[in-house]
Amino acid sequence: MTQTQRGTRNREAVIGILGGMGPEATARLFQLLTAATPAEHDQDHLHVLINSDPKIPDRTAAILGSGEDPLPALVEGARLLERAGADFLIMPCNTAHHWLPALREEVRVPILDMLRETVLVVARHAPQVSRIGLLATTGTVRTGLYESRLASEGVAVVRPTDAEQEAVMSVIHAVKAGRAGLGPRLDEVGQALRRRGAQGLLLGCTELSVVDLPGSSDFPVFDPLRVLAERAVLLAKDWDGPAARLVRREATGSDTG
Repeated sequence: MTQTQRGTRNREAVIGILGGMGPEATARLFQLLTAATPAEHDQDHLHVLINSDPKIPDRTAAILGSGEDPLPALVEGARLLERAGADFLIMPCNTAHHWLPALREEVRVPILDMLRETVLVVARHAPQVSRIGLLATTGTVRTGLYESRLASEGVAVVRPTDAEQEAVMSVIHAVKAGRAGLGPRLDEVGQALRRRGAQGLLLGCTELSVVDLPGSSDFPVFDPLRVLAERAVLLAKDWDGPAARLVRREATGSDTG
């Protein structure tokens, strides 16, 4: 491609990752961004800024009333990416989206809503998938972050039992601790949800995106981290296009930033 041809293309956006929640999920998101980008050379890939801050207070603990509010740290991290030149932000933590409306008030650049993007993908599979099993942190489950969005698309959520939810949280904590071989334990919960009517699984915690589910080969599994990566690449590659302008309006109330 000649320099003249490059000059006629829409500007590519700089992506900022507000991460560290946890580090492995952040690394996985960067891998997915790279894999989703059509490229033949280094220069075809996107400019990505990563702020991986594992010191952000625990989101589930905050929601359950036993931990520090993470919003100040989220705002600090988002502003750092904004100052560094990010055109829009993505946040690889489902539970942290509980604070998304407040966080958007504190920065000028758009922040993609990973949950909204995921629900839109799930909705495209209805009516074949009208009941979905939710594997997520207790904070995400308790706040109904996915339920209300999915209900508006006619999709019901099948929740784990208390014992199953404890098993899900044990897998999430194990991933954060760097332990492997967790697929069978998580798969047991997924299969139980399937027996109770779930027609698909939603990995509502980004730690679960790095866990293989051996029993899901014939079962739809929706991974918000992958959805977020693919959506971010499409927007960044055509930042002056109509889809990106719509994102800016939704997230900031204007076409700027």
